Amino acid sequence: MVTTTEIALLVLVLALLFGAFRIIKAVKPLVVNAIVGVIILFIANFVGLGVEISAVAVLVCAVGGVPGALLVIILAYLDIAFVATMAPLGAMA
Repeated sequence: MVTTTEIALLVLVLALLFGAFRIIKAVKPLVVNAIVGVIILFIANFVGLGVEISAVAVLVCAVGGVPGALLVIILAYLDIAFVATMAPLGAMA
């Protein structure tokens, strides 16, 4: 025999599952955008655009995604922020 407590728990679990599905569905594009932004940052550094990979730059890319990565690249290109420091060749010898 099914009791009212079992039915209430079943309804509660179904409501929680539905809520979790809605939250994951809403957050998934943001996570993908953040991952793509960080990948763009690493590609820009690999290509040689002079972007310093720091905690702040990665955080901007993770929060801002692709627009954040483009902002970091533009600021580094214009020598405003996130510029990789290069040691002179004579100092390395």
